[in-house]
Amino acid sequence: MLISVITCTWNSIATLRQTVESVMAQQDAEVEHIFVDGGSTDGTLEYIESLSYEYVLLRQVGGGIARAMNEGAKVATGQFLCHLHSDDYFLSPLVLKRVSDMLAVGGYDWLFGRILSDVDGAMIPESFKVPEYSFKRLVQGNFIPHPATFVRTSVFNELGGFKEDLKFAMDYEFFLRLGSKHEPLALREALAVFRVHAGSTTVKNKMASFEEDHQVRLRYAGRSLAEQLMHAARYAVRKRRLRAALVSP
Repeated sequence: MLISVITCTWNSIATLRQTVESVMAQQDAEVEHIFVDGGSTDGTLEYIESLSYEYVLLRQVGGGIARAMNEGAKVATGQFLCHLHSDDYFLSPLVLKRVSDMLAVGGYDWLFGRILSDVDGAMIPESFKVPEYSFKRLVQGNFIPHPATFVRTSVFNELGGFKEDLKFAMDYEFFLRLGSKHEPLALREALAVFRVHAGSTTVKNKMASFEEDHQVRLRYAGRSLAEQLMHAARYAVRKRRLRAALVSP
């Protein structure tokens, strides 16, 4: 089973090597690596061009991260695809073999696992109890980590990919759209690592990301008064907690 790994880059030389090495290390798996670059000037392109394995490189792709991810998917030839950004890397050399084996026998159109966070080199587990998957729970809050998510390429393209008018919640909106039509295979094991640093989009824009997540959530929430009140109450509590966290030293 060929898996297309799409890596979006923009002046990513500081972190890209670890991403690439984790892809190159994959054992007993067929991999197509697609780079989508937004116009790097820091040596990122030169590093990619020095790689000794076959890859696809799309250059000067502007318009934001959602468009970059979509452009990568358009040229993907793998049966499944994943988006492993230049801040992310696979946890072990057997990740893609594990994913291929599970998808080959399950008949699923998408699969997701868990992640660890790399904080200054320390591997930190997820700080919340991951719920059992259901679409209803997904509407309540996003618990699907994009670096550990694999989607059938034909399904991704049929659904139209990510909404390019969203700046932060494009992955959450897509997972809701996908989950409303296709049941996933949810794994409890960690598959990928997300590097946390001050430059990460979600770190720099926590409140804006929170607000966009909420607006996306309301598109898929139930229309009954009870459900609307529940989401309003949850929104108020979460916003208060986020504000407190942002002002704490």
